[in-house]
Amino acid sequence: MDLSAFVSAFDAAVEASLQWIGDHGQRFFDGVRAALEAAYGAAHWLALALPAAAVALILAALGWRALGPRFGLLTGAALLACAAMDLWPQTMSTLALVATATLLALVVAIPLGVAAGFMPKLDRWLEPVLDLVQTLPPYIYLLPAIALLGYGPATALMATFIVAAPPAIRLTSLGIRMTPKEFIELGEASGMTGWQMFAKIRLPFALPSIMAGVNQSLMMAFGMVVIAGIVGSGGLGETIYKAIRTLDVAKSIDAAIAIVILTIVLDRLTQSASAAGEGRAR
Repeated sequence: MDLSAFVSAFDAAVEASLQWIGDHGQRFFDGVRAALEAAYGAAHWLALALPAAAVALILAALGWRALGPRFGLLTGAALLACAAMDLWPQTMSTLALVATATLLALVVAIPLGVAAGFMPKLDRWLEPVLDLVQTLPPYIYLLPAIALLGYGPATALMATFIVAAPPAIRLTSLGIRMTPKEFIELGEASGMTGWQMFAKIRLPFALPSIMAGVNQSLMMAFGMVVIAGIVGSGGLGETIYKAIRTLDVAKSIDAAIAIVILTIVLDRLTQSASAAGEGRAR
């Protein structure tokens, strides 16, 4: 059975639809791009406002407090190594990109996950959508974003947002659904309102799962960093992409090491926050 005609018609319809959306929603997408670039610009300015030694000291202190002196000292030394490799601006640009995209994803994902936890029908509707989003190759999201938002940080933020949101939605919904029934019955018997039930019973029990979702969203965002470098996102991703194009192996390895350092530091800090949330829930 020859499906080439159908495939060609489908491809033409997709391209025409994207063109129509771009033409008729130009003002909207210009506004989205401006907002995303403003958010990224603010985060980027904040990340570069302090010298490298000060940022390394702050994160080392956080690591010391959360995971002990060994991790704190290693964190400070590793971040100073990024500066020694002459990659500090790119490292902070990557941190700003990841932090902005993750924050935007969580602002949408956590409320949506809470709603899905309370409404099984919404959860069942979201499952196949999230499966599709997480199954498709991440770079697929760059193509429509380029068409609608052009090249630059806004496109990278939008694609990273799409990749980072599903884990937080899933784990927030799971946390809300896993509240022990006996505690819900106890709250109902004591005459709690719906909001009191959520704030004092459901949310504390869901907090470890929500924090795990935050951690997974952050890791997914880092996984998108190198891919986003293709669209001129700046940071370490673009550094690696340029190094690949010029066969500069040493620079690509330096940038990869910086990404690993940043990822491990933030991963361990968010895992520590998740463990602390679980301890409070117990």
